[in-house]
Amino acid sequence: MKLAHIADPHLGIRQYQRQTQSGINQREADVAQAFRAAIDGVIDARPDAVVIAGDLFHSVRPTNSAIVFAFRQFQRLRESLPQAAVVLIAGNHDTPRSAETGSILRLFEELGVHVASDKARRLEFPELDLSIFAVPHQALVSGDRPSLRPEGEARYRVLVMHGTVEGVLPVDRGGSDYGGALIGARELSGGEWSYVALGDYHVQFEVAPRVWYAGALEYVSPDFWGDWRIEKELRPEKKIKGKAKGWLLVDLDTGKVERKSIPSARDIEDLEADAGGLEAAAVDALIKARVASVKGGIEGKIVRLKIYNVPRHVGRELDHAAIRGYKTSALHFNLDIRRPEARRTVGVGAPWRRQTLPELVREFLGRRPLPESIDRETFVRLGVDLVDVAETDLVAT
Repeated sequence: MKLAHIADPHLGIRQYQRQTQSGINQREADVAQAFRAAIDGVIDARPDAVVIAGDLFHSVRPTNSAIVFAFRQFQRLRESLPQAAVVLIAGNHDTPRSAETGSILRLFEELGVHVASDKARRLEFPELDLSIFAVPHQALVSGDRPSLRPEGEARYRVLVMHGTVEGVLPVDRGGSDYGGALIGARELSGGEWSYVALGDYHVQFEVAPRVWYAGALEYVSPDFWGDWRIEKELRPEKKIKGKAKGWLLVDLDTGKVERKSIPSARDIEDLEADAGGLEAAAVDALIKARVASVKGGIEGKIVRLKIYNVPRHVGRELDHAAIRGYKTSALHFNLDIRRPEARRTVGVGAPWRRQTLPELVREFLGRRPLPESIDRETFVRLGVDLVDVAETDLVAT
């Protein structure tokens, strides 16, 4: 018995300002291409069941083009695999805040897709001896939270849900999204399920035997550099082989999970350099050298270059015309300028380190009262990232 596990397509997301020749946001087109490639792979693998573990769309009200595209892909899937069970649950991104709003996901029921948009559903497929417990985001955050234990006599019992398992993800969670539901590790009863298919964390990750995050199909996290960093750290441990983004093909009999990579729409480059003690002209040369070091150039790529120890006055004197040229060439070029750490002396005491603005923001947000539904670590990271971007933009102007 084979099951395909897809998660977090985030169709309809729009990033940066570049458009395709047909007038679609380029990143939206990239994400659509990734979903099409995943459906191609699933059709080729011909599994007995397919689950999409939340966040099919990036927003509750996706664009018409994203809805039509998703409909055509599911139609293609159903026509190619008419006997397969196909189950779709809602994640936090495609869950309306108000119950009266309704979910666009119900549209796909017209194609024979089984949808759990707000309440948990236990779906039985007797011809496959398969039971799938589909638990959407809303069911996990509501007051009437369901028990996450298997029921029934089916040989194969699968749990599909969208949320963050507490205490098991890497310390630097990277690809975690904001607004997700928290799941206790003890709730999973991993040994009692044939498989647990998770969505919400954007990096492919094995929580426990037969309990997996499939990861997002593209880099769509608020801090997708976190995805990149975590994936880079997992590669040396051989926990990730080949391309990091894709979907999972699961053998429910043996528990074997096979990573199925999909082609990347474009390369992502995360560069660093230290400009300590350099004047503006030398920093310009350093930036140019780091950009030139990218194999194949930066044309059409997503690039971040972190330059450390650049005083404010040096940042003002940089060659911003050249920087704008890099931004024109790349799909997205982020020159992330980091200030030197400042020290000062007060009275006759020993010198002490003055906190930077990002550190002040981190400290403030770290103790600010938050609703239970907001993950503090993600909240703090987003706040610090926004301050860093604002400081970089200030220098560039």
